[in-house]
Amino acid sequence: MNTKAKHTNIIKTEAKRLGFLSCGISKSEFLEVEAPRLEHYLKQNFHGQMQYMENHFDKRLDPTKLVEGSKSVISLLLNYYPHELQSESTFKLSKYAYGMDYHFIIKEKLKEFLHTIQSEIGEVHGRAFVDSAPVLDKAWAAKSGLGWIGKHSNLLTKEVGSFYFIAELIVDLELDYDGITTDHCGSCTKCIDACPTDAITDPYVVDGSKCISYFTIELKDALPETEKGKFEDWMFGCDICQDVCPWNRFSKPHKEPLFNPHPELLDMSKKDWEEITEDTFKKVFQKSAVKRTKFSGLTRNINFLK
Repeated sequence: MNTKAKHTNIIKTEAKRLGFLSCGISKSEFLEVEAPRLEHYLKQNFHGQMQYMENHFDKRLDPTKLVEGSKSVISLLLNYYPHELQSESTFKLSKYAYGMDYHFIIKEKLKEFLHTIQSEIGEVHGRAFVDSAPVLDKAWAAKSGLGWIGKHSNLLTKEVGSFYFIAELIVDLELDYDGITTDHCGSCTKCIDACPTDAITDPYVVDGSKCISYFTIELKDALPETEKGKFEDWMFGCDICQDVCPWNRFSKPHKEPLFNPHPELLDMSKKDWEEITEDTFKKVFQKSAVKRTKFSGLTRNINFLK
């Protein structure tokens, strides 16, 4: 086994040990195919008020500008599909937000991952990324053979669907690179047909500014009256396009205890949500991603659904 293959083997074995679903690796280089797509997305204002998406355009497309001297992008998937779901008759949260904020959990895993790489391989420099820097997560995961970008713009994998987080380690180490996989959406349009706000404007093109997740999490202004009655009881995020996707019938419950919801969360009825106090909000969502919308944002969303 040559040095590159040996190092690649160490990295993939460690990814498995840390509980990641899968690990794919690609060469750290300019994303040529994604460049015009990102430009079009921003020109069409599909990012709405997410101004941060306009920043660091060059870094989003070229990881060597983000991590100087980088040679490889290690992409990782971590399952978050829950063991138990909220009742169909209550106000809903996106499944990724049931438990502790994934940023904390994955960052700890990545810190340990990088430490192991440095201990076993030697002087390796790199940075860990979890959805909080200008990195095109889905593009890198697809380039690394972990799945394909579906018509709803989420990464899809035949074996496990799409209910997982994507993270990266960008390192200055040459490794064996994985090839891309093929698209398996076929003629299916279930995600497009099911989206109540018509956010999927064309197959593989999502107008983020029309997405229920955008309205309920990113938008800081009042929710537009034109969207009244379209949210189908989603008060934080939305999983509609993933729930209807045939590939998600293969989703299996995660094995990360920190992703388990607060005991009170699954039992809350619409009435409970309508009467939620700031104290209950703080208790149920103490370390949750839901804190991002704040108590005022969540109550705004709930009142819009009434």
